[in-house]
Amino acid sequence: MREKISIVSMASISAMGNSSEEVWEHYLGDEHTFIEQSFDKFSALVSPIEKANWGIVEKLRQEDVHYEDLDPSVLLAIEVSRSAIKSTDWHDKDFGINIGSSRGATSLFEKYYDEFKMNNLGKVSTLSSPTTTLGNISSWVGHDLQIKGPTISHSITCSTALHGVLNGIAWINSGMSERFLVGGSEASNTPFTLAQMRALKIYANKNSKYPCKTLDFSKKQNTMIIGEGASVFCLEKGVRQKALAIIEGIGYATEPLKHNISISTNADCFQSTMRMAMKGMAKNKVDIIVMHAPGTIKGDISEYNAIKEVFGDAHPALTSNKWKIGHTLGASGGFSLEMAILMLQHQRFIGIPYLTDGVEPSQINKVMVNAVGFGGNAVSILLSLA
Repeated sequence: MREKISIVSMASISAMGNSSEEVWEHYLGDEHTFIEQSFDKFSALVSPIEKANWGIVEKLRQEDVHYEDLDPSVLLAIEVSRSAIKSTDWHDKDFGINIGSSRGATSLFEKYYDEFKMNNLGKVSTLSSPTTTLGNISSWVGHDLQIKGPTISHSITCSTALHGVLNGIAWINSGMSERFLVGGSEASNTPFTLAQMRALKIYANKNSKYPCKTLDFSKKQNTMIIGEGASVFCLEKGVRQKALAIIEGIGYATEPLKHNISISTNADCFQSTMRMAMKGMAKNKVDIIVMHAPGTIKGDISEYNAIKEVFGDAHPALTSNKWKIGHTLGASGGFSLEMAILMLQHQRFIGIPYLTDGVEPSQINKVMVNAVGFGGNAVSILLSLA
């Protein structure tokens, strides 16, 4: 990475709340956010945004006639982007946006497809196409904030948010932009999305005290659970005094797949990304790794194997937030990044309550965040204290 990048602001909304204070308080507790929800033909565990916070998001529809037909994933992104920008001095609007999503406007897509199937002439609503395109998220956030810079949307499945960070860094280091708003948004608690995850045989099928058993390597069943939310970050070039955290290193890799949804036994892609992010740094300098660890048998163990390949048995402290908030797909890397920043700020390790034999760092100076998605597109980001 040519130059260090400062994260000067962040904002999120999820089942854990819509402020850093709420989110941190939630991390200090041992409770998860999962509930059993009905999806007409079946029910499934999900991590939903609370009704009060959805109410805040839905109020956006009343502000502008053009917002009435937007997908929840777009409204979530607008809400958190407004919050993040409020904490900056970006008053001239000269910055770029890259907010991605794995599923995008899935609520509207499912709605309009049902409409198409039910109509005898195969007709759909006029706005069915423009409101379901992937570019909706960043373009509408750009419209809402009235920015002057580029607006980019992309989908790289579950590593989407961290790829947004990489893209923002690339623009900044190229000299084409000084500042970028990046992240991910996912309103994926929908019937068809849940049905697809269940069809893959990776979804949790029973409730318990901790139904998503991420990093429990003794589990006999897959336990992934879907969540929803959005998280964004404001990036600036160089080391800023006002920074929440500093991005010191980045890593990215793609590995050839033997199956549509799997990565190799030792997650070769993660080995590459973690080594790239460290770039010769001593292994013992990394205090914590926030793992992708979706709660599936193979997904968890392959990433752990990669960590052992890179760091050996004396690896950093390991954690993940999937046991608490579930897998928010394209937004998940952003929530992991938020967790890492909060641990750096509060100098407190957030572990997993059902795992009692892990190592906890005495001081937190550097945290690595991992994400990977279908397609083997892995990312690692190394953060340090500001």
